[in-house]
Amino acid sequence: MSTMPRFGAGIWHFATYVDRYATEGYGDPVGFTEQIDLAGSVGDLSVVDLNWPFPGFDGSLDDVRAALARNGLEAVAITPEIYNKAFVRGSITNPDPGVRRHALEVLHEATGVARDLGCDYVKLWFGQDGWDYPFQVDYSRLWSQALDGLGELCGAHPDMRFVIEYKPREPRVKIVFPSAARTLLGIERIGLPNLGVLLDFGHSLYGQETPADAAQLCIDHGRLFAIDVNDNMRGWDDDMVVGSVHLVETLEFFHTLRRNGWEGVWQLDQFPFREDSVEAARAGVRAMKAIHRALDTLDEEALAEAQSRHDALAAQRLVQRALLTAMAGDL
Repeated sequence: MSTMPRFGAGIWHFATYVDRYATEGYGDPVGFTEQIDLAGSVGDLSVVDLNWPFPGFDGSLDDVRAALARNGLEAVAITPEIYNKAFVRGSITNPDPGVRRHALEVLHEATGVARDLGCDYVKLWFGQDGWDYPFQVDYSRLWSQALDGLGELCGAHPDMRFVIEYKPREPRVKIVFPSAARTLLGIERIGLPNLGVLLDFGHSLYGQETPADAAQLCIDHGRLFAIDVNDNMRGWDDDMVVGSVHLVETLEFFHTLRRNGWEGVWQLDQFPFREDSVEAARAGVRAMKAIHRALDTLDEEALAEAQSRHDALAAQRLVQRALLTAMAGDL
């Protein structure tokens, strides 16, 4: 049995959610340090990804360190909020140069917090950077602004890694970094070694990619720095529990990571709107542990032989045998 990976979660997994229908929320408010305590109660998490600014929190960085320490957790990343009301027309591509400067100030500040907490990376999700209508933007100018802003940020902090979390849409109808391929094009154009990709499994599904193929593409370019894992129905970014819909594709995704010797954190990005957040996290980790066991027993030689013939049925039989056997012990 190979060594289990480290498991993590976005701290928002343990928050209370709202949408445009239940605007009052799906539960009682959960404070920031209480979210950390809930993450600690899962039992299998080693790290968490933290929003910046810390939501609804007026304590000190030492208070956050204390909350992490008492739960046996570390901060793996900081995700700066460059997608809220201040940036509804974009962050580093906003038409207002003052807003673009403000976005970079937030990003520089978040990088300092990440450095202070010993994080592995700063996660950049440009959810408001894009367009909604034909003729709304000058595509060349928007792309240049995105690359210029990223180049300035990453160039100013060569000791810190940055990751772009791509997504096809939402909240903008079209997001400037919508796919693995376009994101890699931008990263290669910038040309800095500390900028890579965070591949969100659900975003890849939602974008009609094959997540394993997208992961291989990013690995081949040396740019797969981090992953987030969840599931959806492929028509929206539902952020469901890992393996609840696309279990075989999830196994294929992690098989690609193992085959390439990728050793990062297996991190949850789930939104349990109506489910207990701790139990949802445990369910996601349980699925990932089963996948890890399945990868240990998968007959790689037979799989390689089946793949050499493009034999889908032979490959599926091998995968089903490994996966169903691995999961049986947890059911």
